[in-house]
Amino acid sequence: QVQLVESGGGLVQAGGSLRLSCAASGSIFSINAMRWFRQAPGKQRELVAGITSGGSTNYADSAKARFTISRDNAKNTVYLQMNSLKPEDTAVYYCNADAKSDPTSSVLYRYWGQGTQVTVSS
Repeated sequence: QVQLVESGGGLVQAGGSLRLSCAASGSIFSINAMRWFRQAPGKQRELVAGITSGGSTNYADSAKARFTISRDNAKNTVYLQMNSLKPEDTAVYYCNADAKSDPTSSVLYRYWGQGTQVTVSS
């Protein structure tokens, strides 16, 4: 089993910055892609950014030029640096990871964290 724990959320004024972290722990053999999602009240969960184990990244249009995803493979941790925050960025932010615990298996499992609240005031 793999556990993901997010941290770094909070209340910030519009134009401010926050850095989210998501640390994976447990029985980990390898982690492939890691991603950040968010879910605002009354809305569907949406992808914000993703990063492969090799460092390739992708972003939602709303996150491009303002957010940066990165990871530290040695620490099994993914980060999301969020700059120029807007009130519409207010949401619960979740990380997920595709990981496996069994080195003899090719099956990856997708794990989710519990989420961290980000609130941007105008």
